[in-house]
Amino acid sequence: MSTRTSWVVERSITDLQHLMVSAERSAAEITDAYLARIASLDTDLRSVVETNPDARAIAAALDDERRSGTSRGPLHGIPILLKENIDTADDMLTTAGSLALVGSMPSEDSTAASRLRAAGAVLLGKTAMSEWAFFRSMSGTSGWSGRNGQVRNPYDPTRSPGGSSSGSGVAASANFAAAAVGTETDGSIVSPANASGVIGLKPTVGLTSRAGVIPISRSQDTVGPLARTVADAAAVLTAIAGPDPRDPATNGVASDDYTAYLDPDGLRGRRIGVATGLFGFSRHADRVARDAIELIRAAGAVTVDVPDLRVGPELRDAEFEILLHEFKAGVEEYLATRTGSSPTTLGEVITHNIRHASLELQHFGQDLLEQADARGPLTSEVYLEAVATAQRLSRDEGLDRALGEHDLDALVAPTGAPATPIDLVNGDARFGGTSTLAATAGYPLLSIPAGSAAGLPVGITLMGAAWSEPSLIALASGFEAHRGPRLRPPR
Repeated sequence: MSTRTSWVVERSITDLQHLMVSAERSAAEITDAYLARIASLDTDLRSVVETNPDARAIAAALDDERRSGTSRGPLHGIPILLKENIDTADDMLTTAGSLALVGSMPSEDSTAASRLRAAGAVLLGKTAMSEWAFFRSMSGTSGWSGRNGQVRNPYDPTRSPGGSSSGSGVAASANFAAAAVGTETDGSIVSPANASGVIGLKPTVGLTSRAGVIPISRSQDTVGPLARTVADAAAVLTAIAGPDPRDPATNGVASDDYTAYLDPDGLRGRRIGVATGLFGFSRHADRVARDAIELIRAAGAVTVDVPDLRVGPELRDAEFEILLHEFKAGVEEYLATRTGSSPTTLGEVITHNIRHASLELQHFGQDLLEQADARGPLTSEVYLEAVATAQRLSRDEGLDRALGEHDLDALVAPTGAPATPIDLVNGDARFGGTSTLAATAGYPLLSIPAGSAAGLPVGITLMGAAWSEPSLIALASGFEAHRGPRLRPPR
């Protein structure tokens, strides 16, 4: 990449602020540099679906504000990318990767987008994703959508970017923005964070508003950052977290400055449970995790083996039933807010895909959409029993029990295997991951790069109790300080 934009590579949000405060660079110049990187390097990676035609004008207006003596805070003038299931009431589309939604627009900004704008961020564009957040087919391929095609890994374009916040992970890793925002139901932030060598922070359900986000599950959906450093993830989380009357799950949540919890010595004196029952799906991931645990001990933490945390078929079945029921209800409630000609029911989405099968169904089907459409209301006994089962197994007999019995600050496990080859014929190779307990409990996760295998990044995940983001940020920043610089992509 030319020196015209190389100065922006691996710059933190704090670095970029220093450049603007010193008048060495402007928000408009920073925005131009990221846009140039996207134009030059994203042709093969396909992580950004579209850039915001207003981005440079927004940046210039924020420069004017700064020159007049006004700063909105740490994100003033900072370019941020949004996953394309997050509504913006501007000239960019929000489609969840589906061609069925191209003909309509959201009526207002999502709360996440609105808060980023208020914080002074430049909404640079929309990142690609697995269509319908990877809730379309059991044989799907992470990072593929009818609208965008296939997102590719920045370390090796033949390999998977993880899903479903695929583009957000790739774009953050490839220095196409200061940070990106994704969404997670089960693994959709931490999986691409693992594959693309970045921080993925999946907040407690209810810490960040889901208003204006195309949903899967009201029980499990959450909005969170993907960034190159823990500090950058904390800064973005600070901007988007807090109560919102548009999302009842956020009732009672207090706003906070999550950057206040950054601590290079954040591991000292902490008790970390090693969830050995969640290991074993990848020898490479196990090796990286074991090395990371040695680093955690060297940084002053006490580790405790916790061998009995597992995800069994009863929990997986309960989660699946919850997602099928909640997807139908949530999507149809969301579609009612759109203006224009796109479908208003899940059945109409299914019909659209059949009519446009050469585009939408060219690689895999829509069996999950069809199963969800056949489910009953959220008052059904099957659904209510599944919710009770999932909460019992993931909370009472799962994370809460493990954290309490061993007096732990957090648990640690491998995030996932090194990125596997993209396979549009057979779908994703499913080695495993460790997000499901926290996903079904609604609890937070923080994935951080910890090592590599064959030139591909591999991460570890810190998991904690509900609302334990301050502790996870302190622990992760302590690990990051001792780990050193992340493995960067080749370009």
